[in-house]
Parts: sequence; structure tokens; C-alpha cells
Amino acid sequence: MADEANGPSSPLQSAICNLQSAIRYSDGQWARGNGQPARASGTRNPAPGPGTVPPMKTGLMYANWAAPDNAGAYAARAEALGFESLWTVEHVVVPKGYQSTYPYSRSGRMAGGAEDFPSPDPLIWLSFAAAATTRIRLATGILILPQRNPLVLAKEVATLDRLSGGRVTLGVGVGWLEEEFKALGVAFAGRGERTDEYVAAMRALWTQDLASFSGPTVSFRDVYLRPAPVQQPVPIVIGGHSERAAQRAGRIGDGFFPAGVQVDALPALVASARAWAERSGRDPQALEITMGAKPTPESVAQVLAAGIDRLVLPAPPNPEDLETMAGALGGLLG
Repeated sequence: MADEANGPSSPLQSAICNLQSAIRYSDGQWARGNGQPARASGTRNPAPGPGTVPPMKTGLMYANWAAPDNAGAYAARAEALGFESLWTVEHVVVPKGYQSTYPYSRSGRMAGGAEDFPSPDPLIWLSFAAAATTRIRLATGILILPQRNPLVLAKEVATLDRLSGGRVTLGVGVGWLEEEFKALGVAFAGRGERTDEYVAAMRALWTQDLASFSGPTVSFRDVYLRPAPVQQPVPIVIGGHSERAAQRAGRIGDGFFPAGVQVDALPALVASARAWAERSGRDPQALEITMGAKPTPESVAQVLAAGIDRLVLPAPPNPEDLETMAGALGGLLG
């Protein structure tokens, strides 16, 4: 599964490829278990020859929570093992006794019910990861966009993309923790509208030589943002589990990360996102789908069969555990 961009093969990657050998290739596209074509977007690989399988991008999710104090060593080990991307998550603060419902757990509580736990800033953590690596992609999955100033964020992301040689993927979401918004002095209401506008404003800052943007929630005229990012523009992935998130991904996203969605609900949600892309005059097949799975043979097989472009696995807490996880999964599936 390895190529020049992703580095050497690993037991984990070999295991993924073994699973994909059950996927049939027809009409120039790979069709997963549901019969729907699954085409990777972004940097595409050529159609595979007879007897080969397409490479599956494999990343690690919530790496900054798993390894809050050793970003560089962790990222370097992940890259050496052949992982394609690292995904970070954020909460600026976690208000004690919050009442908002965490939408990705049946308990309604994040982090197994914990409130006091390390949650490094995702972009600063990725900066340390970037300095220790050369190939692995640096992704937020997700960053809570409507809590932030879009001009400041555009500057931070452009700088990181420049210093990393064009490796940033900006995953964003609207947020769910109302008490956090209140602590930050940011309105919880209207966060969807701000998210849409902030995405457009950041793209203007990244791609226009002399940038201007005007909207109800953000407006600026004739400004320079330097340095510009290497990627023009930085790819933006929309995160979320809802139909509204799927619509947003289709309308304005470069990718969709439906975290926490049950596998049997994934095809319909992805179909909705692609339908909204087509309605918006965009290429629906250019929407890159990222999906998480537990590091078990059954979970990985289910997610691959749903038709995705990138598989992300829970990041184990230590760099040494990365090899253990890859080896164990490879042994089970190899």
C-alpha cells in the first residue's frame, strides 16, 4: 500500500490492503460492499492494474489527546510506520458540570465522563509534529470554527501550511458545548452561519492577492495575508454526524468526516453530502470521505465496505504503542 508520498509499508497497511482484496474493481472505479463507487479525492493515484488494489489512506484520530506531551516523537513514529495523517481535536476549556449533550457517545459525556484532562491546542501540537516529520499530513478533526476569529485562524493555518511544506488539512465543525462558548464570550446561536462565512473568508484570504470579503458576520477590504499557504487553498473538511453537517460538507467542504455515525447510516449520509455538492454546482465525487473505526478486524472491515477514502483509527497513547497496534491488527487481518 505504500508509495513515495506515504513512506514504507507497515503491517497495518498490509492488513488494510488484504481487506481491500475482497473489493471488486469494475468500470474504472473501486466498488465497496454496498456497490457504490468509492473514489479518492485530492491527490489521486492512477487506476490500479490487474491483481492490484488501490491504496487506502490510513490516519490516527485525536492524536493530541492521546499524546499531549510528546507530539514530535509521536508524529515521527507514526510517519515511520506509514500512517498518512494525524488528526487533532480541540476544546479551549471544559466547564465543570456542563449540561450540553456530547453527541458522539450514548452517555452524552465526552472522554468517558472526564472533565479534567489534557487537551493541547491542535495547531500548536501539529506545529511540533510538523517539525519532526516530512510527509505525514497534519489535520484538525475537528477545530471549532465559530469560536475563532477567522482572520487570525487563516494566518495561523497559512503559517503552519507554509512551514510544513503544504501538509495541512483543516477539519472544522460548529461545536456542541454551549457552556464553552459562553466561557469564551462567543454566541452559541448563529454558529452555523458563522461557520459558512468563516470558511469563505479564509479561502479569500488564502487565495486572493489583495483580499476582500463582505458578509453579515465577517467583513474586510483590501488586506494582505502573508505568508500565503503552499496549498491554494488549504483543504477544508467538514466534521459532524448530522444531515445538516452533510449538507454543509456538500456545499462548501473539500471533505466530510462524519465522526460518530453508525456504519449502517454512513452511505445515506455520504449520498446526501454528494447530492448537495451536485446541487451547488460542484463535483460530488471530489468530496473526500474520512471515517473512523475501532482497531478491530470487524470494525475496519465494516467501515471499508461502506465506501470511504480515508480510514482513521484511535491514536494509542504512546509512540511505542503505534507499532504494537499496527502489528496486532496486521496479524489479525494478514
